Amino acid sequence: MINLPPEGELATQKIGDVRTEAGATIHNVSIAYRRWGAFTGDPHGRNNLILVEHALTGDSNAAGWWEDLIGPGAPLDTDRFCVMCTNVLGGCSGSTGPSSEHPDGGAWGSRFPAISIRDQVRAEAQFLETLGINSMHALVGGSMGGARALEWTLMYPDWANYACVIAMSARASAWQIGIQTAQITSIVRDPDWQGGDYHGTGRAPDAGLAAARRIAHLTYRGEQEIDERFGTMSQPGENPLGAYRDEHQRFAVQSYLDYQGEQLVKRFDAGSYVAITESLSRHDIGRGRGGLNRALAQISVPTMVVGVDTDILYPFHQQEHLSRNIGNLLAMNKIVSPVGHDAFLVETRQMGHILRNFITLADQTPSATDLAKQRGNYEI
Repeated sequence: MINLPPEGELATQKIGDVRTEAGATIHNVSIAYRRWGAFTGDPHGRNNLILVEHALTGDSNAAGWWEDLIGPGAPLDTDRFCVMCTNVLGGCSGSTGPSSEHPDGGAWGSRFPAISIRDQVRAEAQFLETLGINSMHALVGGSMGGARALEWTLMYPDWANYACVIAMSARASAWQIGIQTAQITSIVRDPDWQGGDYHGTGRAPDAGLAAARRIAHLTYRGEQEIDERFGTMSQPGENPLGAYRDEHQRFAVQSYLDYQGEQLVKRFDAGSYVAITESLSRHDIGRGRGGLNRALAQISVPTMVVGVDTDILYPFHQQEHLSRNIGNLLAMNKIVSPVGHDAFLVETRQMGHILRNFITLADQTPSATDLAKQRGNYEI
C-alpha cells in the first residue's frame, strides 16, 4: 500500500543524504510533492503513475501551471492516472535548496553544493524509493523538466515505460550557457548577494534576481510575439524619448519586463535560481556515455520529442537532433506559435492534443520491458 497525501495537497518526504555527481554530499534532503488521481497497480511493476517534471522556476503544483492539462478527463486524465510532480532538488518550494535549514544551523546558503540535472534525477529516484515505488507508466517534462525526463531514460531505463521530452536539447549549447551565465552574474554581483549567505540578514539580491529574470524572459518568449505586443510604444504616462535618459521613463516592453522581475522576486529564492540555472549549464547527456549520439542511441524507453517552431532558447533543430538519434523514438511533434519557448505552457490546446496523442501511442506501443520479455531477456 502506497501512502500518498490528499489530492493536490503539498507534502514533504525525507529521502536521506544525496551524493552529487561531482562528489559533494547534501545531508537530510527533503523533497516536496503533490499528486492528483489515485495510485493503482504494482509499485514495482506496471502501474498508472505519470511523473511530471517542472521547468526552471516552476514548482510541484503542476495542476496550477498546466491547469487545463491535468485533471478528470484532461489529457493527463486523473480518472485513469496518478499524476505526480515534485519540486526539484535545489528549489525553494519545499524541497531542500540554498534557503533550507542546514543540519548544522542557519540556511545552506553558500554551503549548498553545485548540482547537475543528474543529481536532481537521483534525488527524485530516492524520493520514489522512499515511497516504495521504483516503476512508473510515464515521464513528462518541459524545458528543465525535459532535461530531467531525458536523463531519467538513461539513468533508470527500467523505471519508466514511456517518456515525453518537451523543448529541450541533448546538452547545453555554448549560447545557452552564455545566457545562463549572464543571469547568474546579475545575481552574484548584486552587493546584497553576500557570497550567497544573505538569508536571515534582512538583505537579499532582489535587484540581481529581477535582472536575471528580465534576461531569461526575453529568451522564453518569441521575438515576433514581443514586437507585436509592444513594438516601440511608450509605457502609458511615461516618455522614454526625452532629452536625457531617465530610468523612470520607459518603453512598454521595459515595464513588462520589470513586472516579470518583480513577480519572480516575490516567489523565488535567488540562491535557488543560481543553483538550478547552473544545473542547466551542466546538462550534457553524452558526458561519460561516449558522446551525445551514442547516449541517445542507448535510450530504449519509447520517447516522444516535442519542440516549438519559434523557440530561441532551445531551438527546434535541437529537438530534431534528438528525434534523429534517440534509440526508441515514439513520435516527433511541433508546437506552432509566435510565443516561443513558453508555448508549451501557453498553447494549451496544442499541448493537449500532443499529450493525448502521447497517451494513445503509449497504449499502442510495447514498452522496452515488454519487448525484453518477448525476446526472453527477462524471466516472465
